[in-house]
Amino acid sequence: MGSKLKNIGLISLGVIAGIGASIQFDAIAQKSAAAPLPLEELRQLADVFGLIKSDYVEPADDKKLLTEAISGMVASLDPHSAYLDKKAYKELRESTQGKFVGLGIEVGMEEGYIKVVSPIEDSPAYRAGIKAGDLITRLDATPVKGLTLEQAVKRMRGEPNTKITLTISRKDEDKPLIFNITRQEIRVQSVKSKVVEPGYAWLRITQFQEPTVDDMAKKIAAIYAQEPNLKGLVLDLRNDPGGVLPGAIGVSAAFLPKDSVVVTTNGQLPSSKASFYAKREYYANPGNDPLARLPDALKKVPMVVLVNTGSASASEIVAGALQDYKRATIMGTQTFGKGSVQSVIALPPDRNTAVKLTTARYYTPNGRSIQAKGIVPDVMVDEYADGDGLNGLRLREADLTKHLSNDTDKGPEIKAKVDELEETQRIAAAEKKRKPLEYGGKDDFQLAQALNQLKGLPVQVSKVKPEVRSESDKDDKAVKDDKLEPAAGAIIHKDEPSDDKTGGKKSDKK
Repeated sequence: MGSKLKNIGLISLGVIAGIGASIQFDAIAQKSAAAPLPLEELRQLADVFGLIKSDYVEPADDKKLLTEAISGMVASLDPHSAYLDKKAYKELRESTQGKFVGLGIEVGMEEGYIKVVSPIEDSPAYRAGIKAGDLITRLDATPVKGLTLEQAVKRMRGEPNTKITLTISRKDEDKPLIFNITRQEIRVQSVKSKVVEPGYAWLRITQFQEPTVDDMAKKIAAIYAQEPNLKGLVLDLRNDPGGVLPGAIGVSAAFLPKDSVVVTTNGQLPSSKASFYAKREYYANPGNDPLARLPDALKKVPMVVLVNTGSASASEIVAGALQDYKRATIMGTQTFGKGSVQSVIALPPDRNTAVKLTTARYYTPNGRSIQAKGIVPDVMVDEYADGDGLNGLRLREADLTKHLSNDTDKGPEIKAKVDELEETQRIAAAEKKRKPLEYGGKDDFQLAQALNQLKGLPVQVSKVKPEVRSESDKDDKAVKDDKLEPAAGAIIHKDEPSDDKTGGKKSDKK
């Protein structure tokens, strides 16, 4: 498959955020019994700082040196922790509102170049023809080789309506490809829907944002206005990188019994040990419950949830909850495995900068950790009739350097079987001939199989099987069909939710 991607970032139209990073707007917690500072190491840091100031070939700016030291310290922890300067922090907050400025590509670093993980639907990069797997070798006239991922991302940012030229190296192309792309502010439509045929509907969530629950409720109401006797619903979470946690809770609550546990978290701080329920206060503002207007039949309509390697974080929370309660059949391919919570903590004195710090892990209602494993579908189905395409070769959380371990599954890690070089070449050649897949379109093979599942017709299952499943996944008896209760092993606490519906411990952003 080639070398592993060592880091992953998101030019979410102008924002650096890892696949599935969370958002949390809290002040730094002051612990009454803080651990003593390592004075010897701090002296060494001061000595190095002084040495640079006195001996470096050129004068060094104090603020820049200290900022870079903080950035490096936080980034060394795991792939999703990061220091956010004023601009990055502002953009990250804006991203939860569903608007971004930039190109619209998820990227990672591979062998010194920027590798496109995926173009975001309907973005400038998507419309220009950028494809997953492309290597960006130049940004305007600047070679990418030698730049860090953060430096490259900053160069790809900019103001709306400004242009940038990307030089792309693409497999099976003899010459470099040149793309002139105009940066734009993009308002991502997080919910799409349609009645695909009489009695059956498709509901897609591209990203979990602040308006997602309201938008989803409107889409579902429109579906029922057209099909009052709905026979089946396909919830499409493919390539959904995550987003705010209240959105995930609200989407889950629409289909689960009231007050069901949706997800739990656990970390060092008491505030990180929490359970989140299918209750209005966990996904909406006081006085507003968009789900209250939905028909009762929605709680029982047969469902299939489509997922793939690009389904991460908040989308894994939804898939995991619906799977644990046996509310829906999960179909597709194993998800990304981003099961950690990032708290975005504003820094004094001006609180215009922040640290995005991993503070907890996510667990499904049955107590399964999502981290570095993801959700294994009930029915494995490839992206195309003749195979899984490049989806099966995309990186996952377990491929990222310094990723957190899965603390509840000590067995062998789940990996799909892929015959490396030969299979990669065969897939790449086939992908070159294919048109970009339109989710919900007439050529959407996985959607067709989901409809077959709902109708009781034969489903073409994948030839690629997970090598190993843990015993907890093979024989999950913690949730009864007639009693939708969380398992005894789930982390259950009675912490009250944060008043901030976008922040606190209740949010999750890719």
